[in-house]
Amino acid sequence: MTNHRIGYSRVSTLDQDPSSQEDALARAGVDRIFVEHFSGTRASRPEWDRAREVLRRGDTLVVTRLDRLGRSTKDLLGISQWLEARGVELQVIVQPIDTRTPEGRMFFTILAAFAQFERDLIVARTKDGLAAARARGRAGGRRPKLTPSKTAHIVERHDSGESVTSLAAYFGVSRQTIYRVLDQQRSS
Repeated sequence: MTNHRIGYSRVSTLDQDPSSQEDALARAGVDRIFVEHFSGTRASRPEWDRAREVLRRGDTLVVTRLDRLGRSTKDLLGISQWLEARGVELQVIVQPIDTRTPEGRMFFTILAAFAQFERDLIVARTKDGLAAARARGRAGGRRPKLTPSKTAHIVERHDSGESVTSLAAYFGVSRQTIYRVLDQQRSS
């Protein structure tokens, strides 16, 4: 039975490029790479689920950095326990972690706590920035994709029989955005 080296790469958004992670994983000699395009805070990540399905006793999971595996301490510790229970080793390329030793497990726990701390700081700074903007009379957050006049135009054109797909293409938004506009107009 051959032990495999399974690589896992994660970027938070579709427009981020996972190439540098994939290159580092290839240099580390992985047999297969799973590339995720979801936030590390999501409970279910499709590529992570696929990677877990192929990992077997004696295999090694390889990631470039610990924060690519997960962002919360609880999540990372849960993953560590899951790997240990299945006899799967963890290799973190940039942060030399070996979870087979007490020192390696301690280092893993410390880094997991720092990843959680970093995420909490980002959330706190974002909330502070939004509160400061509101205090100055500005709305914080992302600007709406559609103005009220465009929203009215969408409803009018849809009521005249134009398809959701056509409206989405015309206004440069997703079909879900069009559906949301129509649902909001129906409920108001």
